[in-house]
Amino acid sequence: MLIIDAKECENIDKALKKYKKKFEKARILQQLRERQAYVKPSVKRRNEIQRAIYRTKIATGKIEKK
Repeated sequence: MLIIDAKECENIDKALKKYKKKFEKARILQQLRERQAYVKPSVKRRNEIQRAIYRTKIATGKIEKK
């Protein structure tokens, strides 16, 4: 549960902005998406390796980033 300390003189927009930043930092949405379906450890490892290969290809200039 996220708790935001909002002062009485503070605007509601500022409090909402603080809430959104805390929400992103806590990575709650990312955790929910990951828990929607089970991913086998071997598949997870394979995806990480593929991402690393892709990043190195971009860094070396073999592939242009979209």
